[in-house]
Amino acid sequence: MIEMYTKKVMEHFLNPKNVGEIKNPSGVGEVGNIVCGDVMKLYIKVKNDTIVEIKFKTLGCAAAIATSSVITELAKNKRIEDALKIRNEDVIKILGGLPPIKVHCSLLAVDALKEAIYDYLRKSKRQIPKDLENAHERIEREKRIVKEKFKDFIKRSEKILDISEKSKNKDKRKNKT
Repeated sequence: MIEMYTKKVMEHFLNPKNVGEIKNPSGVGEVGNIVCGDVMKLYIKVKNDTIVEIKFKTLGCAAAIATSSVITELAKNKRIEDALKIRNEDVIKILGGLPPIKVHCSLLAVDALKEAIYDYLRKSKRQIPKDLENAHERIEREKRIVKEKFKDFIKRSEKILDISEKSKNKDKRKNKT
């Protein structure tokens, strides 16, 4: 499986840049793909309309982690309007390509950045460009569709997590006595 990735993808997967969380971020973007299970959370700190700090936390495959790493490198120290011009093709080019089945990871990375910028502009009561508003609406619509389509699965998962949490608490109380 590793042979399908370029040396650059493996480099960003094994040694990702800007991993972590930002305390008191200016904006946070979270996106995911229920089909593959990838979830990306991107944090930005903005000063004078420039992304001065950017970090990510991603749960996913090598391509998801690599694209998250690259998007942070591309957006760091860019003005908001320039960061919004970053495309998934830019991410793929830096990585030296992605297998066709993994191209969606580059789209998720760009969407995570857009959502973080959207969150920043919304919080700071700034005007949101129409293209960004449209992207946000698409992402929210996709989330609603997934939630509706998998609502029974989500309910069962929440029930399992609830039972598991109750069991842990019961074990903690038992160990205290």
